Amino acid sequence: MRDYFEQNILCPHCGHHTRIAVDASEGDQDYYEDCMACCNAMHIVVKRNEQSDSVELSVDADDEQYF
Repeated sequence: MRDYFEQNILCPHCGHHTRIAVDASEGDQDYYEDCMACCNAMHIVVKRNEQSDSVELSVDADDEQYF
């Protein structure tokens, strides 16, 4: 499994393509990073699955409501 890689993502606010560095060596992560185009916060979640030897990355606006 690669612990460090770069990934292209889309800003959930403006749709701007940006490239982020992902370091999965610390396990699961949950953090915010500002979009370089619109300056809105993107909620980034990194989940490391040791069993399947994979890393899942999700990006959302963190203003979505779940019912």
